Amino acid sequence: MTSAKPLAGLKVLDFGHTIMGPCAGVLFADLGADVVKIEPAGGDPTRRLPGFAAGFFATYNRNKRSIAIDLKRPEGQAVVHRLVKDADIVLENFGPGTIERLRCSWDDLRKINPRLVYLSMKGFLKGPYENRGALDEVVQMQSGLAYMTGPPGRPLRAGAPVIDILGGVFGVVAALSALRERDVTGVGQKVSSSLFESATFMLGALVVGSAVIGGPMPPMPTRKNAWGVYDVFTALDGGQIFIGCTSDGHWQRFCDAFGFDDWRDDPRLLGNANRCDAREWMLPELERRITQLPLDEILAKCEAARVAYSRVGRPDELSVDPHLLANGGLLATAVAGFGGGPLVGIPALPVEFGDARDRPGLERQPPRVGEHTDDILGAAGYSAREIADLRTAGILGASTHVPA
Repeated sequence: MTSAKPLAGLKVLDFGHTIMGPCAGVLFADLGADVVKIEPAGGDPTRRLPGFAAGFFATYNRNKRSIAIDLKRPEGQAVVHRLVKDADIVLENFGPGTIERLRCSWDDLRKINPRLVYLSMKGFLKGPYENRGALDEVVQMQSGLAYMTGPPGRPLRAGAPVIDILGGVFGVVAALSALRERDVTGVGQKVSSSLFESATFMLGALVVGSAVIGGPMPPMPTRKNAWGVYDVFTALDGGQIFIGCTSDGHWQRFCDAFGFDDWRDDPRLLGNANRCDAREWMLPELERRITQLPLDEILAKCEAARVAYSRVGRPDELSVDPHLLANGGLLATAVAGFGGGPLVGIPALPVEFGDARDRPGLERQPPRVGEHTDDILGAAGYSAREIADLRTAGILGASTHVPA
């Protein structure tokens, strides 16, 4: 019997903020763990981010419960110390030194719960840089990812927080590995992931490529293409399509579908190496031919040819993508920063389970600040009077908090 909630029964305390930490937390939550988001008394600052970052909170905090605690005060730290007694995992991605000042570090919490797995996500792993702060965009620049993405002299970050997300995913891999070891030893441990090392892992093949060619790899916009047809084309009606022909079979079917009889058996275009050498004269002519056709016709011909292709889309168009809509690929999520608000289809975890190919779904909308405080503390043995006293003293954020 398989389940799309294989981590049911695990208890996670999530100190995450912005993306890397909350991303790790939402992976645990979507997979069935009971994830308690520990926020400052006024709420996670990510709830207030504007512009490009306005969707961060809703995207990475579904399926979690929330408690808001003033961790700068000893009484708030004592609440966490009580909660950690029966936790399986604690995760955090504060800047260097912050979690230690809050008395919620690995050394603090391991004394309370020796079985705890403590996931610390930072900018850098052990080494000369480990005490530096870092951001996704910083390490995209530092690692060379931005150099590879932009044209020469114009480094360009990727259009999504890919390093934050990858750092969170690697953190979950490390934590689950530590849980597996705990099954054998009975003892927890601290594990770590980072932004910089996640970025460098992505670039490993380019490091090798540079060694093979004896110099730096050129940025993607100026690279020497490894395939004869691997490009974006603009259709007659202005739509754009990417087409990739990566084998001789692709090329032959592509020529058949588009009626390029003059090219199908042209000796200058037989074999991928010849097509790569011919790009200087072939590609402008191919662009001219493609541009004479409307996008829908190009898409239909590429489908018939069974080549790799795709219309060039935008992220907002994913909300109506028929493939994502068909089988639970989008989760109708309330997206207001402080809870509630309009529902938007946010992509689900990209995994399936069992013969039924079940996807993890949405059990809880992103929480309001401190929404589950009473339930969480009640389960930890706090009386209603103790909870009320903590709230009166300002240790707990009000569950009815609404931004001004």
